[in-house]
Amino acid sequence: MHGLKKPDSPDWTIPQDWAAYTALEHQTWDRLFERQSAMLQGRASDAFLKAVDVLRLGQSGIPDFAVLNEKLAKLTGFEVVAVPGLVPDEVFFDHLAHRRFVSGRFIRTPEQMDYLEEPDIFHDVFGHVPLLANPVFADYMQAYGQGGQRAAGLGVIANLSRLYWYTVEFGLIRNGGDLNIYGAGIVSSFGETQFALDDPSPNRLGFDLTRVMRTKYRIDDYQQTYFVIDSFEDLLRQTLDTDFGPVYAALAGQPDIEIETILPDDRVITRGTQAYAHGKLVAA
Repeated sequence: MHGLKKPDSPDWTIPQDWAAYTALEHQTWDRLFERQSAMLQGRASDAFLKAVDVLRLGQSGIPDFAVLNEKLAKLTGFEVVAVPGLVPDEVFFDHLAHRRFVSGRFIRTPEQMDYLEEPDIFHDVFGHVPLLANPVFADYMQAYGQGGQRAAGLGVIANLSRLYWYTVEFGLIRNGGDLNIYGAGIVSSFGETQFALDDPSPNRLGFDLTRVMRTKYRIDDYQQTYFVIDSFEDLLRQTLDTDFGPVYAALAGQPDIEIETILPDDRVITRGTQAYAHGKLVAA
């Protein structure tokens, strides 16, 4: 939570205060939107691109949550709520379980166009919100929130967080014989949009629930492994049809899998060279 002071509201929500955004902040959103939208053509999932148009995220600078929520409510019943930054796990899960997505309200500075350590409103809204307009993915997000509430009680949030990381944040999806992006951490990143699909460095592996929940991830750079789902329907089916109790029990007796590892029974789509990650180690 980075030492954030808890807001007066028990659910950590705060007003977006859309009228307080400056002209420069709206211009920053527009620059980010224009650059990223152009990059994502032919790369992002069809569901993501269609939803960007339906929600009209490129209109009038930073979206006003009140206006955005009117559209989302009609499509899937989700809404976006503003929070001061990262929130406690139990707050995050409760919001998702009730079809509320938490978003920071600040936007990066022009000097931070290419990298920002903590998610801002561009990452949260441009990256995450379009797929909340997709009924199947919206159901997955709600199911994840409900699963998070159970995981918190069992002390296994670390395993469940890997599922979120490798799907919601950094997931790839099949599109016929090609791969597309749907993870918010990729679609909101100019550099990783190219890296995730085109670079020979990362592994790209078929999605497997327990495999993902055992796999470490990195938060400070591009991913060394991406997991590929066949469809949002299949992702939802795997989460709704799985009794996570036995899964957590089985995971408790197994070691974590290192980020770059490929196992003998993995469905390998791309065996990466890991050149990017190794180069970073040498440079350090």
